Amino acid sequence: MNRYQILFNRLKIKKEACFIPFVTLGDPSLEISFQIINILIDNGADALELGIPFSDPVADGITVQKANLRALSSGITLKKCFTMLLKIRKYYPLLPIGLLTYANIVFNKGINNFYFDCFQAGVDSILIADMPIEESKIFYLSAIKNNIQSIFICPPNANDDLMSKLSKYSSGYTYLLSRPGVTGINQYKKKSLINLITKLKTYNVAPIIQGFGISNIVEIKEAISSNVSGVICGSVIIKIIEENFHTLEIMFNKLKYLINQLKCATK
Repeated sequence: MNRYQILFNRLKIKKEACFIPFVTLGDPSLEISFQIINILIDNGADALELGIPFSDPVADGITVQKANLRALSSGITLKKCFTMLLKIRKYYPLLPIGLLTYANIVFNKGINNFYFDCFQAGVDSILIADMPIEESKIFYLSAIKNNIQSIFICPPNANDDLMSKLSKYSSGYTYLLSRPGVTGINQYKKKSLINLITKLKTYNVAPIIQGFGISNIVEIKEAISSNVSGVICGSVIIKIIEENFHTLEIMFNKLKYLINQLKCATK
């Protein structure tokens, strides 16, 4: 079993949903980013989704865009990201670690080189935000070769053809979008997803993790009541970093409180 399977089995026994925080590697600096990731894990993260800084993150709203720019301005590089991932894996050998990236980053490194480096760094999964499942074969095959789980996105308007493809190609988990658009702290309507979630399960897709616009306890509980296996929260966490990174003690304390509260909502 891979780390995701072990995690989902453990959480099922504990009757908890999975809580996955998202942050951008190197935001606001390499050293502080590692401290932030430690706080996320120590206060309840069941797994991590980490962004590779990119100059044109088209799937992300303004909050995550700013995080990418802060990381790039601090001098982060892909090589430094992999060094940091190795360090995280050394400290947390059992924790599932997923990357969110963009196709240009993978192409620039070389597809097989990128996936091999991810394997070497202990990465469990990769989601390429601007890569449609229909065009992903070469990425998917490299992922299999390097024992990496491929994560694909399920939009709220997914049809049967896409759900069938998700059941075949998305492993680790299935990333369900709460709403159309880009990342950010926005409301979503739970009722519009219940039928979709039910149908996805008939296709036996990998565990469904819901993201985009989930930022508080109420929204987490509503998502879980729709029978998803967990949630991803990003912008609400990154907003604290944006507003407080010049005063680290305040930022760390706010992050500790928030992450603890968000994880408690999954129990």
